[in-house]
Amino acid sequence: MGVFSMPSLGADMEAGTLVEWLVAPGDQVARGDSVAVVETQKGAIEIECFEAGTVKELLADLDAELPVGAPLALILAEGESAPAIKTAAPPQPAPEPAPASVADARTPTAPPPPAAMPKGTVMASPAARVRAAELGLDLGTIRGTGPGGVIVLGDVDTSGVQPASKPAATPAPKGTPAEEMRKAISAAMTRSKQTIPHFSVSETVDLQPATDFLARANADRPPAERLLMGALFTRAVVGAAAKVTVLNGHYTEAGFQPATQVNPGIAVALRSGGLVAPALMDAAALSLDQVMAGMRDLVTRARAGRLKGQEMTAGTITISSLGESGAEAMTGVIFPPQVALIGIGAPKLRPWVVADEIVPRQTVTITLAADHRVADGRQAARFLDEIATLLQQPEAL
Repeated sequence: MGVFSMPSLGADMEAGTLVEWLVAPGDQVARGDSVAVVETQKGAIEIECFEAGTVKELLADLDAELPVGAPLALILAEGESAPAIKTAAPPQPAPEPAPASVADARTPTAPPPPAAMPKGTVMASPAARVRAAELGLDLGTIRGTGPGGVIVLGDVDTSGVQPASKPAATPAPKGTPAEEMRKAISAAMTRSKQTIPHFSVSETVDLQPATDFLARANADRPPAERLLMGALFTRAVVGAAAKVTVLNGHYTEAGFQPATQVNPGIAVALRSGGLVAPALMDAAALSLDQVMAGMRDLVTRARAGRLKGQEMTAGTITISSLGESGAEAMTGVIFPPQVALIGIGAPKLRPWVVADEIVPRQTVTITLAADHRVADGRQAARFLDEIATLLQQPEAL
């Protein structure tokens, strides 16, 4: 494996702060083992190694803020030798020419003839030197138009050359975790709306069969083992995504990449504010009870700040539900690079036609936000129809 670097834990991540090592030099690690905890704008996330090996050296200090791709540790497979790790030396700023005094700048003086200039000295008028110093420009990059090629004031003002170096900006103070979370969400969703051509399709579904099924299934279960409607929604979405595959995957620079499995991202509201959407891995292979257990586990670890890096990046379609109470419909914003998000409103009791009779039924409005680059209304409608059909047959979920 060699050098283990800071991974990208989301499309909006540029850097992370290393807050905890979960391994030490000499430890054996397997693929998928958590090796460190990194604090990002979305909270603390465990990052995993990609291959088995032995931890030879920890290359980063705790509490260091590191950009994506920065070396974290040296992990070597059996028989692998350590690569040379190069750390780029910080660039040395070029010495700035001493600015002439204001008096000199105001007093017109003829530039010395070229022969009088020491070798390697840039020929420039005092006023040009003052202006270049004010703008942080390197005089060596400017072409002079004065006598003998001397740089004059007008050459500096019209050079169009970007400053050779800019004063280091004072980093803005970080806000509270909730404020940083909101910044991350704002950046990701703004980019999503600017770059993904969204369209939305909604359908109101008869939820009474699923409601009755849950009442029967939970009758003899202790509270900690009871099924929630969210598990049925997740299984129905997974089933629909397995059939309408154009809505399950990632859109990258290479175009749409359909996923080989369905990893639904489960939107979790955090108590401190904001939300995350960790993936429930390969949910199509899970039973209804396993989906329920997996969702509980994701919620618990998300609120405790113990999610894993893969869970933050492997989602192929996202589910966001308003829960048992609240608005009856929600239109979501797609989480890039995914191409679809399902918004589920709160269940509502309303009049419904069953066998030519109007009866009270539990219903729910489901809204699909889809990427128009990969799907159209026909495919979106089919996706919602699949969800509705599956919720009418809850025993099969």
